[in-house]
Amino acid sequence: MAVHRVKLRVNAYAEEELDLTFPSGWEVVECRMAGHDKPPLTDEEIRAAVQNPIESPRLREIARGKERVVILFDDPTKPTPTHHIVPFVLDELHEGGIRDDQIRFLCGPGTHRPLSTPEFVTKLGADVVAHYPVYNHNPYENVVYVGTTSRGTPMYINREVASCDLRLAIGSIIPHQAAGFGAGGKIILPGVAGIETITSHHSRMRQEPYGATLGVGKVDGNQFRLDIEEGARLGGLQFKVDCVLNNRREVVGLFAGDFVAEHRAGVRLAREVYHTELVGDADVLVSNAYPDEHQFNRAVWLAPHCLKEGGDLVVIGWSHEGQVVHHHNGRFGTEYGGTGWSLGRQARPLAKVGRVFILTPFLSMSERMEWGGEKVVWCREWGELLAKLSERHGPGTRAVVYPYAPLQLAG
Repeated sequence: MAVHRVKLRVNAYAEEELDLTFPSGWEVVECRMAGHDKPPLTDEEIRAAVQNPIESPRLREIARGKERVVILFDDPTKPTPTHHIVPFVLDELHEGGIRDDQIRFLCGPGTHRPLSTPEFVTKLGADVVAHYPVYNHNPYENVVYVGTTSRGTPMYINREVASCDLRLAIGSIIPHQAAGFGAGGKIILPGVAGIETITSHHSRMRQEPYGATLGVGKVDGNQFRLDIEEGARLGGLQFKVDCVLNNRREVVGLFAGDFVAEHRAGVRLAREVYHTELVGDADVLVSNAYPDEHQFNRAVWLAPHCLKEGGDLVVIGWSHEGQVVHHHNGRFGTEYGGTGWSLGRQARPLAKVGRVFILTPFLSMSERMEWGGEKVVWCREWGELLAKLSERHGPGTRAVVYPYAPLQLAG
């Protein structure tokens, strides 16, 4: 349906709104996913999902007799409302006889930067941070070897995780460019894996013949994901809770139990909720990076599919912290970066784009260089950006808006 005003959610975790207005002579189409505004689960429905796991005993049964419990959680680049789910998990552990002093939490960010205490509070809630130890993972130190996958990935995992006799985790199932969807065993690999493990897995599993099996939304036969899941078995992940989200980061589906079985069940719902009919031939493509605004690459995938040759791409990434530090894929000098970095890597999907407008509170020079250098136009306000667009685009301009690109899955 054609519109001339679009309201977008921005700044995940703070949940702000941004009001976009367009000239009256433009054709403006907002492409929403099928599960937009899907009602969230009630607390009782969340509790029931945790208490009725898939292909697994109840968590309270697994917990009986255990001495050391670790609950893994993802970093702010993932939209998981962890604080909402944690109380139901803790209730199950307590019913299984686990005391608070036997529980610790550990963030599994892979090769992303560690979290600060305020970020722990945002993810877990102030009460959890005040009453339980909460740790960051360091992929460069304090990892232990637990075996090698059949595809040759040496598995080194976090020492604290390995020391526990009950390992469980909380995450969210969202589209992923290599693993098909996130969540499941990814909280172990790369979440709490050592840098040698991550480098080996990421480099080899993207090469032929494995690389041909990758892709957003692809799970069956995906060798990248299968290697992750074998690694997670070696890492001893015993119970996983994963959620599917609506446009407001609310839980619309919760799946618990064996981390492969619950993940596959969750993926079935995720395909329905995130399904989006793409609209092509856009003169202007507006791609909102919510709810993963720390990673612009999660929002530019639409450009080759929806934008005319030479059209303008607008990426909205309302992150006050800038882009996430990525030790594997990030740039750390003029001519070098992590093992997965190469010059111009981020800009490659933008070959057909005329200009790249990035609407964000702050964009460093280094980030502008990564996303196309002179092609990138940084704007802090929508009015400023629209004025620049209007210099080239007049009546009849076709503008297509994707309100939460990292969640949306091509139909």
